[in-house]
Amino acid sequence: MGRKELGLARALLLLASYGKKGRPQKAIPGISQAELAKMIGTNRGSVNIFMEKFRKLGYIDYNGGIRIDPSLLCVVLLD
Repeated sequence: MGRKELGLARALLLLASYGKKGRPQKAIPGISQAELAKMIGTNRGSVNIFMEKFRKLGYIDYNGGIRIDPSLLCVVLLD
């Protein structure tokens, strides 16, 4: 996984409150791909490609909000 992809994975996990006290959120409502791109220093097109890859791998699902699968945390920790 590339540096920008890992950056996106970390940003999604942070937005879902992984690593904070309490339970992480299961969905992140109301954030655009453009906003995610700004967070990780890339363009929206790249975020779109990464998000589709994550979706195909089962790490996320999105439809009105981004739902994070806990397996995404393992990917970040193991890289």
